[in-house]
Amino acid sequence: MSNAKWQMVLCFALSTALSAAAFALGWEVWAWPQQFAGGEWMAFGLAVLIGVAIGYYASRRFVRQVDALQIGLIQMSRGNLSQRLPVSGRDPFDPVFRDFNQMAESMEQRIQWLQKLGEENVMLQAASNEAAVIEERRRLARDLHDTVSQQLFAMHMTASALPQMIERDPQQAAKLIEQLIGVSQHAQRQMRGLISQLRPIELEGRSLQQALDRWFPDYCRQNQLQGTLDLDIGVNVKGAGANGSGSGGGNGGNGGSGKLASSSAEAMPEAIEHQMFLLIQEGMANVVKHSEATRVTLSLRDTGRQYSLKIEDNGAGFDTSAVKAGSYGLATMKERAEKLGGSFEIASRPGMGASLKVRIPKFKR
Repeated sequence: MSNAKWQMVLCFALSTALSAAAFALGWEVWAWPQQFAGGEWMAFGLAVLIGVAIGYYASRRFVRQVDALQIGLIQMSRGNLSQRLPVSGRDPFDPVFRDFNQMAESMEQRIQWLQKLGEENVMLQAASNEAAVIEERRRLARDLHDTVSQQLFAMHMTASALPQMIERDPQQAAKLIEQLIGVSQHAQRQMRGLISQLRPIELEGRSLQQALDRWFPDYCRQNQLQGTLDLDIGVNVKGAGANGSGSGGGNGGNGGSGKLASSSAEAMPEAIEHQMFLLIQEGMANVVKHSEATRVTLSLRDTGRQYSLKIEDNGAGFDTSAVKAGSYGLATMKERAEKLGGSFEIASRPGMGASLKVRIPKFKR
């Protein structure tokens, strides 16, 4: 940067010299004050114009380099760890760019190492079937307690009060019956969602695209969601969409409408596929349990530098600042993403739906 300092001093000196020369030419050589009215202002204006032009050129060159550095920092903050700045060998910013590139390379190596450890850890955990079964039982017990069990208790209390209410106030009893029907329908939908999660969706022998192609439309139908599936992660697979009707007395629901993926990128590593599928399952379960949404969009893309997952819904939304720090569902999803060196973000406002984003860095193998 010391070279940049002396370059700025040189530009300032050159600007001053040329401005003075232009003023002298206009005043002494061309004799503008004698030839034109206001000629002295013409000479002064020429000098100022030359100074402004040189200053603009110098500042533009400086700002261009600062912008390149800022863009590099933005790209790194968004997970594009392969971002590098060009080093020409003649620019004053070269030392800064070299330091930036060294920092980016160091971060990329560390995140790659972290991702490798995360993948190994995921595969070890997947191999431990007993631990997985215990964890799944705990999750199902928690989900049943938080949803269906509480709703069944509310239905029981309402039904217990109905006989007396019918004798005292038939109109109020009719309202309670309507509420009872609504609660039972909601409990039925949530029970179908839990049952659908118990159905085995094996990734072994099938790609993540194929698994989502089967699972996503069914899940949307069972929970009365209009779903859109957008996949572009390296294999030409069509995300299927279908219309269906709810079962067990529910209203008709819609499956996911898919887009044809056209990327020719390399296949996603098995451990990342496994974790990504679990993230999608947990994210969709949150949509069904908490959002009261009617539409959901699931997008999974390979950008070349990272795997990007996005789940958006049109539900009730919530205040993200009021979410408990120990919220099990969100904490688990965040942990899954960070195990692979990725990031987890959720954006929402009351009445504006919610958007969940997961980015996992991609490295050459």
